Amino acid sequence: MSKYDDIINLPHHVSSIRTPMPMESRAAQFAPFAALTGHDEAINETARLTASRKTLSEFEQDRLSKRLACALELQSVVTLTHFIPDELREGGQYVTASGIMKKVDEYEGRIILRDGLSIRLADVFSIEGGIFNDFDD
Repeated sequence: MSKYDDIINLPHHVSSIRTPMPMESRAAQFAPFAALTGHDEAINETARLTASRKTLSEFEQDRLSKRLACALELQSVVTLTHFIPDELREGGQYVTASGIMKKVDEYEGRIILRDGLSIRLADVFSIEGGIFNDFDD
């Protein structure tokens, strides 16, 4: 005989005063507890890599200006590599965008592509495309 034989066959008690707890609430009692709210996000932010902005030499700036003028004149597909500053940390990332240049807005300092993408001139790092294969830099 075990020490629980006297209670093992008793009926389950149901309160006549309180309503039973819904199953969702019962399950929530056993959910993991995050004592350090935001800790995972802070670790992920620290691990995120950013690149530093590269500075172009005078020769590279001149080459870039010539390529921009050529791409605008010939209306051919080009690939622009430009820097996007990070909003939270120092540095940022280099991304590429391809398209046909619509115009260069010198007042705003932006390149506008036909698809509507607007890129700051100061952020452009390089411009590539098939039209530059025979282009002397």
